[in-house]
Amino acid sequence: MLRKIITICCLLATGLFFAQVGGESTYQFLNLIASPRQASLGGKIITNYDYDVTAGLFNPASINPEMDNQLALNYSSYLGGISYGTAAYAYTWDRHVQTFHFGMTYINYGTFDGYDLNGVSTGEFTGNEAALSAGYSYNIPFSDFYVGANVKVITSKLEQYNSIGVAADFGAMYINERLDFRAALTVRNFGTQITTYAGLNEKLPLEINLGLSQTLENMPLRWHLTFENLQTWPIGFDNPARATTDLDGNQTQEEVSFFNELLRHTIVAAELFPERGFSIRMGYNFRRAEELRIVDQRNFSGLSLGLGIKLNKMRFSYTHARYTGASNANFFGIQIDLR
Repeated sequence: MLRKIITICCLLATGLFFAQVGGESTYQFLNLIASPRQASLGGKIITNYDYDVTAGLFNPASINPEMDNQLALNYSSYLGGISYGTAAYAYTWDRHVQTFHFGMTYINYGTFDGYDLNGVSTGEFTGNEAALSAGYSYNIPFSDFYVGANVKVITSKLEQYNSIGVAADFGAMYINERLDFRAALTVRNFGTQITTYAGLNEKLPLEINLGLSQTLENMPLRWHLTFENLQTWPIGFDNPARATTDLDGNQTQEEVSFFNELLRHTIVAAELFPERGFSIRMGYNFRRAEELRIVDQRNFSGLSLGLGIKLNKMRFSYTHARYTGASNANFFGIQIDLR
């Protein structure tokens, strides 16, 4: 059974290796960060297997009974009036059937002024997108392997154009309780549009991630190592603004080395006191740091910091991170134990 599962995962990863990334597909909001905790740990953490019900949005294999009757609400405000949020809830039916997971991701692009080709005002318009999901995970009998899937219905309205799509996420996780070690693989947003914006069928933002994490033996700290966007290589492109010119006027374009390409797929993170009432989180996303890097200027792009506080049956999370060259972003979240 295990050999069959590994073979299927390898075939999926190989067959989808040349899929598109940001800017070349629709419904890009599906890959936005799901929670402040995820944001503080670099943005693509898929190895959390605990109370955090929002984790099921990114890796359905992480759905577990500890999430039972947990409700999470998360929100972030971007630049220019853009805001988005997520919600998640899980319910354990019984010990045999286990846990079902439900989630929502929503983004509002704000209000825009519309004009025709002649510059005549056509009034204001808005844009928003949402995805509703239902998920379930399953522990392969007599093993430390868990598999799960989410099914999502996607709606999008951009001015007068509307689109509906469906997608699925697949996840697998290995948990070694003796070493407190976890490894996970996810294939996200495998689906299609049912109705298109203007007759052109567009690809969904397929994404493959691999994650590893472990809690240190003599210290309450859990490290995370994630490799994101494995479906695409290379992921980095030469930046013409970083070309150099020597004294003779010869210009040399920036070259992205193999090592730099590898780093752009890498996220490192750590969470101090992950199981206690107060936790400190930090992550570093090499891709974001490189894409927002300004020559001869240190702006700490790629770094994210956050904390979590538990008060009775509520958990509060906050994260501060940089996602644009113009401003920083703040993420807020609350999880309520309804039991």
